[in-house]
Amino acid sequence: MVIPTQQSAEVDPKVLEGLTDVQIAKLRCAYAAVDANIKDGLVLGIGSGSTIVFAVDRIAQRVKEENFKLKCVPTSFQAIQLIRKHGLELSDLSATPQIDVAIDGADELSPEMDCIKGGGGCLVQEKIVAFNAKKFVVIADGSKEAEHLGTKWLKGVPIEVIPMAYVPILEKLKEFGVKEAAVRMAKSKAGPCVTDNGNFIIDAHFGALEGDLAPAALEQKLRSVAGVVDCGLFVGMADEAFIARSDGSVWKYSKEQ
Repeated sequence: MVIPTQQSAEVDPKVLEGLTDVQIAKLRCAYAAVDANIKDGLVLGIGSGSTIVFAVDRIAQRVKEENFKLKCVPTSFQAIQLIRKHGLELSDLSATPQIDVAIDGADELSPEMDCIKGGGGCLVQEKIVAFNAKKFVVIADGSKEAEHLGTKWLKGVPIEVIPMAYVPILEKLKEFGVKEAAVRMAKSKAGPCVTDNGNFIIDAHFGALEGDLAPAALEQKLRSVAGVVDCGLFVGMADEAFIARSDGSVWKYSKEQ
């Protein structure tokens, strides 16, 4: 069972200056998640995406103000740059294989706290870091909430694939009932989007993920295909989710222990 509780959403008005309503919502949930989970001596998993920018801002602020000693494990090139920009200690899974708390965004979030992630192309490293964390915390604005995955995020389930296998994988997806599927194309570069791992991404739209295509079942199917590295379905992984609503409130969702 997922338990909702309203959180304090007090933020210094100065940090909100010049931000859009969506950016303010992202900042509020990021700050609430960091303040609820950060303490001295932690190994943190640092996610990727626009909401994580605000989370790292808050982490750096707390480190400076309270002299925390933290180690940060990134999920992407973007995360590495954020960690370095703020002067935080950069680590990796070879040096710190067990992470205390991983914080990351989501492209879509269900009432069960299952997620679609990977809109930014970092899904495999994000999933590895989340899997190796004692606690995985998702942060998002209210627009990402959906009754069923696949109904708000309409770009499809991201699937990272070995480049040589993308054509047979596209054919295999038809057997799974895919409505649309295509290799993600890069921007400002001719050809496909290439992940930090040197692979391609297929965006596969199945519609609402329910029934035979429920998230857990679909994740298992996709991961069984040769050439698929992993997919952007994060099923049963989140321990907490911090959601910022348009009315300025922040809600924490947590699994009943």
